[in-house]
Order: sequence, then structure tokens, then C-alpha cells
Amino acid sequence: MLYSKKVIKTSKLDEVDMKILSALHSDASISVPELSKQLDINLSVAYSRIKRLQKRGIIERFTITVNEGSLGLKAGALAGLKIDPKQRESVLKEIENVDGVRLIREVTGRYDIFASLRGESLDDLHRAVHDVIGKIPGVVSTEIFMEVSTRRPPIRFRLAN
Repeated sequence: MLYSKKVIKTSKLDEVDMKILSALHSDASISVPELSKQLDINLSVAYSRIKRLQKRGIIERFTITVNEGSLGLKAGALAGLKIDPKQRESVLKEIENVDGVRLIREVTGRYDIFASLRGESLDDLHRAVHDVIGKIPGVVSTEIFMEVSTRRPPIRFRLAN
């Protein structure tokens, strides 16, 4: 199943919740006192709203973003994969174990899967896609798209109209 069975009702979310989500998405390490000051809300309101967002499953976890370039993983790529639908589960499990794979998305359209990869060089990524992923039973074909640049625009959560 692609989607969680747990449906999150957003009807009781308000602008304060959305501002908290946006701020935490930008920097989850911000202290709650600093967050309350930044958003101009009461400290106890900030604490209770964050706890409520966690309890409702809207905030799933707090994590970090690693600068992989500083670790020597300067190259990035996307791999478009066509797969045999009968071997979907085994293909996904195999791709999850490939070094450098960071994200796997099942999609519609020309490809069945897009995998995001990081590596030391474009040659490393090319080998990972063609020599490793391309040889997984059930992978029919691959196409690699080398990353030229990346931008992460700030995400501002808003209430649906």
C-alpha cells in the first residue's frame, strides 16, 4: 500500500499550527522558547501545539539534514527505472540495499521508480545505476539523470482553501 491507513484530519489546524510546521521544517533544532519568540506566540502554546501535532501524527519525527558533500559525496543523480510489475517487491527490497540510494519513489508515467542517489563521483553513480541496479532481476531498463545543481526552497505550510 502506498498510502498510510491513518488519515490525518486537518480541519482543526490553524495558521499557528502551519507557522510552527513551517518553522520546524526549516530548522527542527530550534528551541521551543526561540520558536515561540520567532512566531510571537506564548511559550506554553508552542509546547502544547507541538505535542498535539506529534500526537496526531502530523509531526512524525525530528531529524537532521547531513551535508553529504562535506563527507565526500559530491555527486547526485536520479535514476528512472522500468520494472517488471510481477517482481516489484523484490526489486524495491534490492534497491533499498544499494549503497548511495537515498530515496525511492514509485511513480506513474514513463518510469515505475525514481531513485535518488549520492556518490563520490558521477562515475560512481553511473556504475551504481548500470552495474548494480540495472542488474537486479526485474529491472527492465534504467536511465540516469545527473544532478547539475540543487535548490531547497523554504516550505511554508498553509491551510487549504
